[in-house]
Amino acid sequence: MEARKGYLSGMGWFKYLLLSLVVLIILDGVITNLLVQYGLGHEGNPILRSIVGSDNFLKIKVAGALLCALILWDIYRRWRRLALISTACFVACYAGIVIWNLSFFFTALYSN
Repeated sequence: MEARKGYLSGMGWFKYLLLSLVVLIILDGVITNLLVQYGLGHEGNPILRSIVGSDNFLKIKVAGALLCALILWDIYRRWRRLALISTACFVACYAGIVIWNLSFFFTALYSN
C-alpha cells in the first residue's frame, strides 16, 4: 500500500498529468481544425488563426504541447508542488476547451 501511495503522490501522478495535457492540447488542435474546415467555428488564438486548416497548424500544436511538457518537467525538478498545481490547472483548462469544442462539433453534427 505504501508503494502505491508514493507512486500516485509523486512523479507517477505528474507523468499522468503531463501526458493528459499533451493529449488534450493535440485534441484541441484536431477538433479546432475540423470545426474550421467545416465552417462551424474559428480559432480563438490570433497568432494561430492565420494557419488553422493547414498541415502546419497541427505540427505547431504538437510542438507546442511537447515544449510545454518539457518546461513543466523542468519546473517539476525544482518546485514539485508548483509544477503539480499548475499542470493540474492547465489540464482542467484544456479539458474545458476540448469539451467546449466537442459541444460545437456534436451540436452541428446532430442538428443536420
